[in-house]
Amino acid sequence: MNELRKNLEEYLSIRRNLGFKLQRAGKLLPDFVLFAEKEGASFITVELALRWATQSLGCQKAWSAARLGIIRGFAQYQSVIDPRTEVPPYELLPYRYHRRPPYIYSNDEVKKLIKAAQQLQSPLGFRAATYSTAFGLLAVSGMRISEPIGLNHKDVDLMHGIITVHQSRFGKSRLIPIHSSTQKALRKYEILRDKIFPKPQTESFFISEQGTRLTHWTVRNTFVKLSRQIGLRGPHDSDGPRLHDFRHSFATKTLLDWYRKGMNVDQHMPELSAYLGHARVSDTYWYLSAVPELLQLAAMRLEQTQKGRLP
Repeated sequence: MNELRKNLEEYLSIRRNLGFKLQRAGKLLPDFVLFAEKEGASFITVELALRWATQSLGCQKAWSAARLGIIRGFAQYQSVIDPRTEVPPYELLPYRYHRRPPYIYSNDEVKKLIKAAQQLQSPLGFRAATYSTAFGLLAVSGMRISEPIGLNHKDVDLMHGIITVHQSRFGKSRLIPIHSSTQKALRKYEILRDKIFPKPQTESFFISEQGTRLTHWTVRNTFVKLSRQIGLRGPHDSDGPRLHDFRHSFATKTLLDWYRKGMNVDQHMPELSAYLGHARVSDTYWYLSAVPELLQLAAMRLEQTQKGRLP
């Protein structure tokens, strides 16, 4: 094992012990070290890092910048050990992230998607139940797609209507209360799942037709096909409404409902932030500027407050 590969293992181990998951870096950095080995390089240079970061054909600027940023972190660590190391400067491949405006699903669009999922064909007839129930849960809970996929049996308490999300993004865990209608839908799915798979290969709550845990890619691919089928995307569109937009839709509709009811949104915002598992309340406030109607309602509320019409 060469020194660069050995030091990478130490670097990843140290950061993981500090609580970082390193899902992306854990895959990309070994690939970079393999690239360096093939190039006959024993230490990191700016030129080497830049070539690796931009080597993919059609690679977008944002992705190249992200790849280089991952190398930069490792290079900073490596520079303490090997003084020959060159750390890529921050101004190299500059990219400023532009947060994508959310797509807000209408209730009719959600119903069409679930109905289309209910018609999915499979040998056991179980695929339709899995995807229609999973998409329904995303729509009514505001969960990230990784969260329902990561649920185990013990995390779904249908007796008390509580879902427990363990160690999600930012390493946070949280409890998600669900409506009685959602409990009923999940219970229906649970009964069917246990009937078809009395001894599944996984503890996952949602499982595939093969009895294994769902993956992000299979769920996303199924969603894309269904969204094209019901007209959310064009027949060959690669861009369009995303699974993550279920989360945006949930947050936005909750805020709209609060404003329309005349509730003190500022007072309740921490509740929504905690429910969604946001690291900062400011992440939840982003929806005010992202959705024009919300921004308008917030401005009207501010104007009324300034005029003394509200306490």
